[in-house]
Amino acid sequence: MRQEERPMTTFDEREKGFERKFQQEQELAFKVKARRNKLLGLWAAECLGLTGDAAQRYAREVLQSDLQRPGSDDIVEKVCGDFAREGVAHGEARVRAELERCAQEAKKQLGAPK
Repeated sequence: MRQEERPMTTFDEREKGFERKFQQEQELAFKVKARRNKLLGLWAAECLGLTGDAAQRYAREVLQSDLQRPGSDDIVEKVCGDFAREGVAHGEARVRAELERCAQEAKKQLGAPK
């Protein structure tokens, strides 16, 4: 048997509104994280002496490295490993501090709440 169509109730409307808001927040969080990672990649590229297209390629590598596992450890490990190989004197604490700075800058650029 087919259910009869029923008019949307206030509860249904509120539920749909919450679902839309949640989806928008998730999309914004994804964009902020991607921007954060790119900003970190550009900072790291500068520390490594990369410019132009090479810096952009490196930033994309950093962005892709964050897809390996949940959290930020994979991106920090990549940058720290590259720094160690190239003799850049920034350690994990400095990279994590820069990651946080990049997160704040990404939120600012995208108009996300702090």
